Amino acid sequence: MPEPLLRLAGVTRRFDVSRPTLQRWLARERRQFLRAVDDVSFAIPAGTTLSLVGESGCGKSTVARLAVGLLAPSAGEIQFDGQPLAAARADPGQRRRMNMIFQDPYASLNPRWRVRDIIAEPLRAFGIGADVPGRVAELLGQVGLAGADGERFPHEFSGGQRQRISIARALAAAPSLLVCDEPTSALDVSVQAQILNLMRDLQQLLGLTYLFISHNLAVVRHMSDRLGVMYLGRVVELGPADEVFAAPRHPYTRLLLEAVPDLERVGSARTPVGGEVPSPIDPPPGCSFHPRCPLAVDRCRVEQPPVRKLGAVEVACHLAEAGAD
Repeated sequence: MPEPLLRLAGVTRRFDVSRPTLQRWLARERRQFLRAVDDVSFAIPAGTTLSLVGESGCGKSTVARLAVGLLAPSAGEIQFDGQPLAAARADPGQRRRMNMIFQDPYASLNPRWRVRDIIAEPLRAFGIGADVPGRVAELLGQVGLAGADGERFPHEFSGGQRQRISIARALAAAPSLLVCDEPTSALDVSVQAQILNLMRDLQQLLGLTYLFISHNLAVVRHMSDRLGVMYLGRVVELGPADEVFAAPRHPYTRLLLEAVPDLERVGSARTPVGGEVPSPIDPPPGCSFHPRCPLAVDRCRVEQPPVRKLGAVEVACHLAEAGAD
């Protein structure tokens, strides 16, 4: 396996959600913190794709922003290409090697700029190349658009075309790492397939490394080398994508997979994910999934399961440790 390009070790991110000081003093309240990410660790070898999936609010997008330095961790360490992320971001030569594709392809593009200026911005910011117009036309061609499209504004394109523009902008500085925060969730199913195929082709062509964020297991099934499942800020299962899909160890992963549409299972009984997601401000004791888990035992309610390695898969579940089905 190649060396990890991105590594997170024990990363935690807390947000202060307390009321103003005077209101807390009058009500005699303590400060409140929302733990969006809780002790997350993983590594992404160069040229591979790690996908993080889970329900809305589980901390996926916070991990994405932590991975590129848009947020600083409250605890833990993030390394990019063997050095601390803060040091990498301070070095322009390293900073240009990481970029991000956002969820909404319209909100992430400046509506007042022509496409040529949007894509050229990273080139000018990092002082890359002398022929900026030629490089912009080349990038548009790489994502399946015409060079003449650079004269148009973002509102003149469809959603899929706007996401292609976002990808071209992300590729402008020749990055090694792309953090993709639900890049297809705002698109139609047919357009999703086009964008995913484009991203796979670009990965093979340019040797890109992806951290792919999604809530849709069906989207990441054919995209991922490794798959991480998040619940309430923690990674509860992490391993090779094929193995996790074939034999999920964590009950939450199994319930998520049962919700994926499958023509071969039409009419078969399925167990939905019941209950509500607990508040990350006041999470339940023990395993955070136990209020919704159909297999929970007394130990799950009082003891938080540590992450253990079972073969090639890491899983945080007492029952998986015991080999229960």
